Amino acid sequence: MRDEIDRPLPHTATEYFGSDAIAEMMRDLGTPYVALNPGSSFRGLHDSLVNHLGNRDPQMLLCLHEEHAVAIAHGWAKVTETPLAVILHANVGLMHAAMALYNAWCDRVPMMVYGATGPVDAAKRRPWIDWLHTSRDQASVVRPFVKWDDQPASLKASLASMMRAATITTTPPMAPTYVCFDVTVQEERLDDRPALPKPAQHASPTLPGPSGADVARVVEMLETAASPVFLMGRVSRDQGAWDRRVALAERYGARVVTDIKTAAAFPTRHPLHVGAPGYFLSDAAGEAIAGADLLVSFDFVDPAGTLSQACFAAGMAPVVNVTPEPLMQNGWALDHQAMPPSDLTLLMPPDVLIDALAEHLSLPAPEVRAVAPELPAPATTGPMSIDTLSDVLADALRGETVTYMRLTLSWDGAKCDFDGPLDYLGYDGGAGIGSGPGMAVGSALALRGSGRLPVAVLGDGDFLMGATALWTATHHRVPMLIVVANNRSYFNDEVHQERVARERDRPVENKHVGQAIDAPDIDIAAIARAQGALAFGPVDTPEATRTALAEAIAAVHAGETVVIDARILRGYSEAMAEGMTQE
Repeated sequence: MRDEIDRPLPHTATEYFGSDAIAEMMRDLGTPYVALNPGSSFRGLHDSLVNHLGNRDPQMLLCLHEEHAVAIAHGWAKVTETPLAVILHANVGLMHAAMALYNAWCDRVPMMVYGATGPVDAAKRRPWIDWLHTSRDQASVVRPFVKWDDQPASLKASLASMMRAATITTTPPMAPTYVCFDVTVQEERLDDRPALPKPAQHASPTLPGPSGADVARVVEMLETAASPVFLMGRVSRDQGAWDRRVALAERYGARVVTDIKTAAAFPTRHPLHVGAPGYFLSDAAGEAIAGADLLVSFDFVDPAGTLSQACFAAGMAPVVNVTPEPLMQNGWALDHQAMPPSDLTLLMPPDVLIDALAEHLSLPAPEVRAVAPELPAPATTGPMSIDTLSDVLADALRGETVTYMRLTLSWDGAKCDFDGPLDYLGYDGGAGIGSGPGMAVGSALALRGSGRLPVAVLGDGDFLMGATALWTATHHRVPMLIVVANNRSYFNDEVHQERVARERDRPVENKHVGQAIDAPDIDIAAIARAQGALAFGPVDTPEATRTALAEAIAAVHAGETVVIDARILRGYSEAMAEGMTQE
């Protein structure tokens, strides 16, 4: 579905500029949208997108902050596994976007990020502003957490860099690339149209698949294991790949551990799924890992930390690590985590190996289908905890085909019911705050017209930091539901303050100081309404929340962007609170 807003007036072009060629190259790379916050450093490219291409293919997504632009592209990639384009204004816009780029890097998603700088030739700079917006090496701001960057000095080099960046960002392991255009190159008048690189002649590389010997070795290890455990991490959104993962686990009776940091990877209600998915390892999952006689990590996030939580030491059982991660590690970003033990490391996306195993073993379709749980009747009175909110939400969504685009940190993984690859999209990668609204907008845009109901459960701190991303959703008519689990605090840090106070024998009662978001209270629903969203709340009882959800879900189906301010008690589950403060 394409937007029918912001269509420019038709005109007849009489001249051709460097930025026209850059815009054409962007179109040829196949990105349907380009997310941006306007800036003078790419005024030429902006004009070309509007008046040369007609704001079609790619269509501009106007954002109120550069961080939102990157977060929206991140959310899109989590659904489609393909890149959107983003344009960031000079060094100042790049600095605004840095945290969102770090999230995308840590989450290993593709993204074609374009920047711009004032004239590199000092003689061509306007006084003051062009000097402030020109950097000698602009990408140095984000180089540790982009996959590749360039600052080309000519139009031909700019087009070649765009082509290279597109292939690099989509080659596993995926991450954003960054190309910075000189404003002089954009605004150069051309006598002849340049030849553009042809994407069909520059296919993205594919990593080598497993050799026959590798497949045979993995099969032998699986055949001889009595209690194998699979750690399912970053895998694809493809339904066929999902089915093959389930069939492989069933073939060998392998217990499967997932977490809530990454997207749905295995049905959570399947008999082989062990423990509740969470940000930290559940006791049941830890016991399964400790008792395994074979561990296979399928691009699991932080496998070394996970094994440590399970008190699993190197040598207790063979470990197979299937991941392209070693190809991405550098010395600045420590997102690669501790080095895990591994008796066999295969540098490939997990589903590549699973596909080869499925073919080698002639795996049938999955035999066991996850059974939807009998949901407990939600409470109807009294104040709401996060668990009560999750029960009310699950009850309201019964019968809907839902994509949970985000779940708040306090969510109890035992309440997760994921039965397909798009049921849940995972967290933000970098574990910061403020990305939730933008990523939800991008994911909901990718899901628009799919028949799925996009739902995000965000904390109030996350929502407030990124709230103006909502305007992009309402402006571009993106249907979605955001439920703000509003405990009126940066409660995550209250847990830490309580732990420190107890260790130091200091007043626990002071844990709220510098954490509570009150006095004055913030009207979250009013913030949403101010940007054109339909908003409900505050609601602070199960019954009021149920009523609001019924109206909200109907409104999303009618094409509305909807926000519910749901007031909840401060608190985590016991396991989550312990995990947040463990040594």
